[in-house]
Amino acid sequence: MGDGGGAVGRLDMAAARSGAEEAAAAAAGGDGGSPVPAAPGRAQVFTTVVDTFLEKLVAAGSYQRFANCYRCFYKLQPEMTRSIYDQFISQLQTSIKEEIQEVKDEGNLEVLFNSLDKIVEEAKNQEEPAWRPSGIPEEDVRSAMVPYLLKHRSYLRKVLKEKEEENRKVAESVLAGRDRIAELQQLIQARKQAWQAISKEQRELIMTFKEPQ
Repeated sequence: MGDGGGAVGRLDMAAARSGAEEAAAAAAGGDGGSPVPAAPGRAQVFTTVVDTFLEKLVAAGSYQRFANCYRCFYKLQPEMTRSIYDQFISQLQTSIKEEIQEVKDEGNLEVLFNSLDKIVEEAKNQEEPAWRPSGIPEEDVRSAMVPYLLKHRSYLRKVLKEKEEENRKVAESVLAGRDRIAELQQLIQARKQAWQAISKEQRELIMTFKEPQ
């Protein structure tokens, strides 16, 4: 974990140097000097840090030290020792790069680095000073949480209003449906009564024909 923290520290320092170099380049460009290449992004700086770490790792585990650790075998098979060392270093570098790439993929570091570069770039054009903690946790938490809570409250009120409007429309639709059902029931009852009246008239008419002569 100590090495990881050191790597992060080096990455921050490298990014800070990049920012300073970029500012200096901008100043030079503003004075009419020759254009200076843009400072590398954090993703590139991270890759440079990893490459530097691997170079120092290889340097720390030099062939001479490897041969000293296996001196007897080195004396018997120097060429074989060299071949084993080369394979070991190659596989070690490949394994480390693959693990670091896996960490980058899982943490989506490439996108995060680019996003951070964009935020820093946009912040250069801001005239207001960036937020800094006051040293009083309660006030810092309040200043950070209150805007979020107010925004969330506004959102909840908006959602509540939309739901109330939706419920009102549903209630109106239900009432309209009930009125339509009542109208249909009245229509059915009226047609039933009409059919009953017609049937009564038909029966009376039939009875008149059946009266004895």
